[in-house]
Amino acid sequence: MHRTGKAALLKRAARVRLALFDVDGVLTDGRLLLGDRGQEYKAFHTRDGQGLTMLRDGGIEIGIVSGRSSAAVGKRMAELGITLVYQGRLDKLAVLNTILGKRKLDASEVAYVGDDLPDLPVLQRVGLAIAVADAHELVQRHAHMSTMRPGGQGAVREVCELILEARGTLANHYAGYLG
Repeated sequence: MHRTGKAALLKRAARVRLALFDVDGVLTDGRLLLGDRGQEYKAFHTRDGQGLTMLRDGGIEIGIVSGRSSAAVGKRMAELGITLVYQGRLDKLAVLNTILGKRKLDASEVAYVGDDLPDLPVLQRVGLAIAVADAHELVQRHAHMSTMRPGGQGAVREVCELILEARGTLANHYAGYLG
């Protein structure tokens, strides 16, 4: 659902040079699966991974900002070639400000995808604020758009394709797979 009109949304997305994602509830469905010995399990959707790969290959830097720390997240990000990984960070706005300073970016050049209250300060600052379909209602109200799919079930892919569409390169990514 677009809170901002489609043309305005694409204009915002075309400016994106860095896409940041929360993990629990965005890259996963938000459930925490714990084993008897304290092992933590997370399920990541492969289509989200493909979207992140396409976005990275399209020249957009990608990062994650998570309030929790998880070895599984570190492993999955390494598999996807994502090195901008901030885990165990409750003050996500401070992380954003650090990244903006290091990368010499303006907040208007950043997309952020979140699902819950700790994401609000970042969503209110970036140029493209996106809530997943099953995000908290307050998060959805402060986002420029909400995805059609819930977190952990293809929402990230939607965001990646939106940014690539805005840059005019989505068809090129598809073309590589067509015979």
